[in-house]
Amino acid sequence: MSQKTFSLVAGVLFLLVALGHVLRITSGASVVIQNTSIPMWASWVAFVVTGCLAYEGITLRLKSS
Repeated sequence: MSQKTFSLVAGVLFLLVALGHVLRITSGASVVIQNTSIPMWASWVAFVVTGCLAYEGITLRLKSS
């Protein structure tokens, strides 16, 4: 797999994860893992992190064209 392909695939996967966090934020869904409720602010943090990673991955792919 070339670096261009890897950057694009990683960027798209991070984008999907970021969209999943947006969906949780907008729907107000609760997440419980082994009787521990995950706070909503964790999805905000995860959205920012995965959004930045998606942006960087896709941008890297476009710069290397």
